[in-house]
Amino acid sequence: MKFITFVTTTNPAEAGAPPPALMQAIVQLGMEAGARMLETGGMSDTGKVSVRKRQVVTDGPYAESKELVGGYAIYELPTEAEIIDWSQRFAALHTQHWPQWEGQIAIQQLHDFNMAGGA
Repeated sequence: MKFITFVTTTNPAEAGAPPPALMQAIVQLGMEAGARMLETGGMSDTGKVSVRKRQVVTDGPYAESKELVGGYAIYELPTEAEIIDWSQRFAALHTQHWPQWEGQIAIQQLHDFNMAGGA
């Protein structure tokens, strides 16, 4: 099963930038995950498209929010219990290396659509 996790910082103004020790710990965790982690990366706000009878493009998906989605990871794991375990380990790194950080990790299962079938 494939899962995607989104790391959200709920206090970006107070937390500041992630410390180098956290980034090193995240790299180590990724190495430990090995082939189970398919992809990971950081995210920055660039814009959004809203549809309400017409499309509107704005300057950032969180213009009125105090939350910031800062990163994601995609895993291939056999059970939901395993993605919860990896996410808890990732959150523990934040607690250990970045004590002023507050946030959450959202987990969603990904479903592939077979697009190779043609017309």
